[in-house]
Amino acid sequence: MRALLTFLFSATGVAVWACDVCQKNQPAPLRGITHGTGPQSQWDLVIVWGAGVIVTITLVLALRMLLRPGEGHDGHIKRIILHDPSIPHGT
Repeated sequence: MRALLTFLFSATGVAVWACDVCQKNQPAPLRGITHGTGPQSQWDLVIVWGAGVIVTITLVLALRMLLRPGEGHDGHIKRIILHDPSIPHGT
């Protein structure tokens, strides 16, 4: 399975490099990486950077909530449900 995935990734990796025409249309940071036209205006770069910031913040907050959820006090709904004697457990 690992050999098949390695072959697929290496075989498709060569095909995604930009062609000569696309390299000429791209700005310097993207030259040789992507196909198609580059950003059409400065607003395109602002939108991409804004989306990157939002994704980064979301990732950091998701990891923080996963690793340290902060549900320590006894009145939290999770603790009430887990320790409620009227709820049958193990069924």
